This record gives sequence, structure tokens and C-alpha cells, in this order.
Amino acid sequence: MQWRHPEISQAIRRALEEDIGGGDVTTEACVPAGARAKGVFLARQPLVLAGIELLAEIYEALGGVERPDLLHLSGDPVRADEPVAQVAGSARTLLTAERVALNFLQRLSGVATLTRQFVRAMEGINCRVLDTRKTTPGLRRLEKLAVAAGGGGNHRFGLFDAVLVKNNHIAAAGGLCAAVDRARRSGMSVEVEVRSEAELDEALGCGADHLLLDNFSVDEVARAVRRIGGRARVEVSGGITLENARAYAQAGADFLSAGALTHSAPAVDLSFRLQC
Repeated sequence: MQWRHPEISQAIRRALEEDIGGGDVTTEACVPAGARAKGVFLARQPLVLAGIELLAEIYEALGGVERPDLLHLSGDPVRADEPVAQVAGSARTLLTAERVALNFLQRLSGVATLTRQFVRAMEGINCRVLDTRKTTPGLRRLEKLAVAAGGGGNHRFGLFDAVLVKNNHIAAAGGLCAAVDRARRSGMSVEVEVRSEAELDEALGCGADHLLLDNFSVDEVARAVRRIGGRARVEVSGGITLENARAYAQAGADFLSAGALTHSAPAVDLSFRLQC
């Protein structure tokens, strides 16, 4: 995925319209129309940057600003008090775009920073942390890009690009094997969520390619991995935290999927300083 995409352009337009509405009345009242200025985006804490590439499109939408000078790119670790981008042009545009630009940068860099912490917690183990569909409505593409910038992997983007059979699908289909048999007609790899060893055995018997162990303890995961014996890929989900991620990875999982990467990542501290 790339930082230029129609969905991202729509998100930027919506954010600008939401914030500016009929006009930035404070800036228009205080700042002469022809005034020019420079500005710098500054990290106020150690972080992993994400979304800095959006600045160009944000300013293009409003006009009057030269192409931003990006001092870092998405995925770069940044120290506290380190500048990440410089901009120059219309003082009005720089002021009007400030909050929208910071909202994107703070949110996405927060996701990337938390993801990098998970990746480091599992360093040296052949297990990858994945995101989920637990994303901010309308911002999924951006948040998954931020996860990738942090070194994590993207699970399915939506309901349309991968098969994941859950307990409600099983109930609606009339049983696990019935659900798996029908899912195989999609031609895609079939992942099945299981909540017990009995369901695990049934899913293996039905030919599932990928098993999602839901809310298993670390010891239960270790037993399940031995039971599976390489017959399917193993993903663990439910209650994955920075504190227990390494233990789950050491238990033998191939993947850990953590909704926290997107639904619980705190925004990081970035600021914008205008230099007239």
C-alpha cells in the first residue's frame, strides 16, 4: 500500500472540510492575505514516524505552500526535539492546515510507535505481529500503513480479501466442516477461529489451512502448537499485550494479531512551530 490513494485523498478532504468549514475566521482576521512564513514539525518525544508523506497532499488541497521538505520518512525512528519536516509558503495556509496535519501525524505515528514496541518485544523469534480490522472507521488504509511503518504485518484488509471463519459463521452454516467446505469454494486459504482443543481438532479434520487460537492462555497455545504439529499455520489473538507478546510468540505461534495496534495506540506528541 502507498500513501497516495483515492481513499486517503478522501480522508484528507473530509478532515479539512470538517475543520475549516466556511473558512478559518481567526487566521483570516489576524493574518494579512499576502503574508508568508516558514514552519517546522517537531517530535516532542521519541517515536516512530508515520504519515509524514501526507503533508504534501494536505497543502496541495489548500494551495500556497511549497512542497514540504521531509527530513524523515514513515518508519523512521525519531528522537525527542528532532525536526521531521519543514514547510514554507502562505502563512494563512500553514496556520489553517496545522491541526489537520498534526492530527494525522500524531495518530498514525502513535500506531507505528506502538507497533514497533510489539516488534521489539518479539525480537529474535520467528513470529510476526499483525493488525486487525479494529480500525477507526474511514481510516483503515492509513492505520494499516502505519502498522507497516512500525514493522508489523497487515492481516486481511476487509471482508473481501481473505476467508476467516468465526463461530457465528459456523452457527449459520450448520457446523464447522460445512462452513469450511463452503469457504473452500472461494479458492482462498481458509482460516478458522477456534476456542477450544475440541474445536481445534475438528478444524484440522476439516482441512483448515490456518488456525486462529482465540483467547488461549500461553500454556494452552504451547499445547495446541504441539497438537497441530505443523499441519496448519497458527495465529493467536485475544488479550495480546506488550507484556505477554513475547511469551505467546515463544509458545510457537506463527502470528500474533493484536487489535490494540490500532484501537488502543495513544497519539504521540508532535508540534508545529511557525517562523515568520
